Amino acid sequence: MVTTKSIFAAEGLDERSLEFLASAIEKNNLPGFDYYEFKRAVVALSQMKLDEPTAHKSAFTTAATVGVTKEKLIESATYYRNLVEKEREQFDKALENQNAVKITARQEEAKRLRDQVERHKAEIARLQDEIGGYLNQIDQAEAASKLESEKLEKAKAAFEKTHKAVLLHIDKDIENMHKYL
Repeated sequence: MVTTKSIFAAEGLDERSLEFLASAIEKNNLPGFDYYEFKRAVVALSQMKLDEPTAHKSAFTTAATVGVTKEKLIESATYYRNLVEKEREQFDKALENQNAVKITARQEEAKRLRDQVERHKAEIARLQDEIGGYLNQIDQAEAASKLESEKLEKAKAAFEKTHKAVLLHIDKDIENMHKYL
């Protein structure tokens, strides 16, 4: 069975990002036969060991019987391409929010605690235990900030790679539609 995820799958892509993008495409699938159904048909035919030009022509011949034109296919492929781009914008916003919540807030906490430590250093010796506690919190905040930053960068890199691969699939399909149809 040809799933949305499988029609854009490629080695080395981030599984979660691919599932996210495939889900967005499924949720926003236009009614009727369009690029999405065409792409599924081409992949299914390719899995039957048909060469790429034959798979495209066969899928298009079937689509044409229900009134689909090359222009309609390209127009709907552009719709899905724009949809994937919008998902990228939403991902970037979510990443920015996560950055603010998980990194900036902890960096601000670390700065605030450093200031407090400096004030307490001027105080009497009985505050030494309290100062030690703040220094420990600073280390934890900076370590947590670094870990979160690394995780977010990894997620961003994985999404970018998957996003680019999905766009390349769509662009190649559009190119093949121009070429074969």
